[in-house]
Amino acid sequence: MSAPVDNTTNTSPTSRGSKGNDLPPLVTEKSPRVLIAGGGLGGLFLGILLEKPGVSYEIFERAAEIRPLGSIMCLSANILPAFEQLDLLEELLSFSKPSHGVTFLTDKLDFIGKNEGTPAKLVGYDRLLLARPELYDLLLKRIPSGKIHMSKRVLSFEQNHEGVMVHFSDNTTMHGDILVGADGAHSAVHQRLYKTLAKEGLLPKSDTLEISKGYISLLGTTEALDTSKFPDVLSSKDYFVVGDKDTPYTWTMFTIPGNRICWNVVVQLGITEIADEQFSCSDWVPQQNQKMMDSIRHFVTPYGTLGNLFDATPIECISKVYFEDMLFDTWNHGRTILIGDAAHKLLPSSGAGAVNAMQDAVLLANHIYDIKPTSFDNIKVALNEYKDERFEAIKDQYPQSHISAKLIFGHTLWERIIRYIVFNWLPKSLMHKQLLRDTAYRSQANFLPQAPKRGSLTTIPQNPSKHVQREEEAKKRAAVSAI
Repeated sequence: MSAPVDNTTNTSPTSRGSKGNDLPPLVTEKSPRVLIAGGGLGGLFLGILLEKPGVSYEIFERAAEIRPLGSIMCLSANILPAFEQLDLLEELLSFSKPSHGVTFLTDKLDFIGKNEGTPAKLVGYDRLLLARPELYDLLLKRIPSGKIHMSKRVLSFEQNHEGVMVHFSDNTTMHGDILVGADGAHSAVHQRLYKTLAKEGLLPKSDTLEISKGYISLLGTTEALDTSKFPDVLSSKDYFVVGDKDTPYTWTMFTIPGNRICWNVVVQLGITEIADEQFSCSDWVPQQNQKMMDSIRHFVTPYGTLGNLFDATPIECISKVYFEDMLFDTWNHGRTILIGDAAHKLLPSSGAGAVNAMQDAVLLANHIYDIKPTSFDNIKVALNEYKDERFEAIKDQYPQSHISAKLIFGHTLWERIIRYIVFNWLPKSLMHKQLLRDTAYRSQANFLPQAPKRGSLTTIPQNPSKHVQREEEAKKRAAVSAI
């Protein structure tokens, strides 16, 4: 696989390098050449998937070095079969722990309720908790070093019936057949695509609305804790502590292997002055986070105060994030497709953000694999079919993420009332039913052997592979001809 081409003199979308005759033919039996903007979890997962059937791809990451958020990750049965297909599950289990439910407490550590989760015998897999950086490292190791390029910020791109040309900030360009915007919540591919569509009058009004930022969060993962000072870290219990009207925060603690705790402090914007000050500071520096941390050090947890956890976490490893939500209607146009947060931003209360990006990658890889021959028309059909298959599943999760956010992080009077009703009056069977429905949706690569059937839950079928169907039909015709 070639590195990005330095092409500062010829930037025509029909150029590759400096030679016009380097262009691929309009129709070819070769697999499409996929350019992936974004080296996060979704982009890496897509690369690993495309590597299996030998689909040509390269990944371009705008940062010189990625430092994943030191936050907790939760992976469940709706993505673990794909990890099993890719021979990643065994290593994943080595640095994760099963979750057997989350306990909700008041800010006085009084018991509110417990989410028991779903039993593995029913859904087939334990719900796994792990640190996000370790998952990132696992995926990065599976990408050949020559196929990922750092410090490649997308400036612009052009596409037509012959291909897509991407221009980077270092004055290089790259030509391909498909451009995947997997570059996160502030995706450059998304911004450029929408700008072009808006100029052409093709962008729906719904995609021009301002994205809401409802919550702000500080998060981090401690270093290994001294079990003599933190004996409860060995108990593998996980907590949500929900403040009252005088303490309108929610703080969470999840234990992970290595005697560490992933912690997260969430506050609703418009509720406290210090949160609004944090929101107005667009650039992250440790001193800004320190002010907020100092104001909440005294909050109690089952492991002592939050200050104890802050002190055990390197300040450079503490991140500030905003919780944004927006379900865009436009995911693709021409040869360009958006996945993950570039296409849909769900509130992370349901833990679905990164998982959805990886599910996107699985289904997109299926549709890319089905492109044969490689032509502009077939690419457009594949990307449209991907969106058609995926959109409803994402849309179904949207109201769930809002309800979960109000339940866990909300501190208005109405949201506190909802929380009281849910934990005291709502039948647990209703929440359990929704969890089972979510778990029944499982993305798997159609072009790989399917993961073994695990658990007794009936899963939702996904669209079959056209490519595999064509091959099976060809084999049947050949067998008939041989008789």
